[in-house]
Amino acid sequence: MAETRTADEPVPVPESDQPVPGSDQPVHESAPPPNRAMMQRDRASASLGLVVGRDDPGYAVVSMRVRDDMTNGFRITHGGFVFALADTAFAIACNEDDRVTVAAGADISFLKSTTAGQTLTATAVRRARSGRSGIYDVTVVDELGDTVAEFRGRSRTTSQTF
Repeated sequence: MAETRTADEPVPVPESDQPVPGSDQPVHESAPPPNRAMMQRDRASASLGLVVGRDDPGYAVVSMRVRDDMTNGFRITHGGFVFALADTAFAIACNEDDRVTVAAGADISFLKSTTAGQTLTATAVRRARSGRSGIYDVTVVDELGDTVAEFRGRSRTTSQTF
């Protein structure tokens, strides 16, 4: 059964200081990344039941179980929910330090439809960062590892801090 969370509850993030698989870096250093504060206030992600699996500078993994109320008139996952999942992974990956970074734009290509009950996982990776601008690619897969969507986000770092 899908995990249920109210919009006021924070999105779960890993608390472990154990090394990331395939790396000698801990999941979180001694100071928690700024994304934690961002995600604790993210009511939209909480309402969608998003679960943060990785939260590293320039890299994030977020998953979502598709609910019945996330499907459209064709009984497939509404593209807006797939976009929201990818956008959240992008937001976590691009907020790499204490400076607030926002989306300057994004594009998505939907490659495979999914239905209620499936679990989607978005993996965001930094491709380039120069000055205040960044480019991040996000791949969304289903529980079988089949690609559901490809997303490219363009970020802009502001003068604000967390």
